[in-house]
Amino acid sequence: MLRACRLVGILVLAALVIAALTPLPTRIAMDYAVEPRLGPADAIVVLGGGLVRGSLGDSSLRRVVEGLRLLHLGLAPLILFTGESSPDGRSEPEVRARLARELGAPPERIMTATANTTHQEAQVAAALLQPRGARSILLVTGSLHLVRARGAFERQGFAVLPAPADELYTLGSGATERFLVARMLVREIVAREYYRLAGYL
Repeated sequence: MLRACRLVGILVLAALVIAALTPLPTRIAMDYAVEPRLGPADAIVVLGGGLVRGSLGDSSLRRVVEGLRLLHLGLAPLILFTGESSPDGRSEPEVRARLARELGAPPERIMTATANTTHQEAQVAAALLQPRGARSILLVTGSLHLVRARGAFERQGFAVLPAPADELYTLGSGATERFLVARMLVREIVAREYYRLAGYL
């Protein structure tokens, strides 16, 4: 038992060293990530990225900006913001919609939906958009998350055009950034396997 614990400790330490001191995690993440495939679609769906003390976090704001850029380019007539509600009652989708209106997006082209998971986001998007005839979507989220998210939305019957608003490519090459990439990659691989086993993909 003690030998097994030591072996696990050595493996964990080796993984941390590789993650922090080599470019390997970033290279693996680049291969795993989904590249953009932009084009006309029936709607833009911007997945949640989280609130920080009631305001949009970096990830959420980056996704909003990319979604609005696609809307401004005329690639789709509608934009749907999804995301969670915070404990203080603030809704990430509503905060995003308000920002979109302030930046000039027509209110009639903006939709919102609250959801706590990627699977739920896919379900509410289908419930809201498919009755309006939307079958193809530009899906905006991080490029690592897009692997799982695309599968979840395709499971709901959407044709998905990936539109990464990319945290991955904005990270630097320092040890902290490499560790963050490794953590995101592991989290997404584990989550994707769970979604596959649960029948969400």
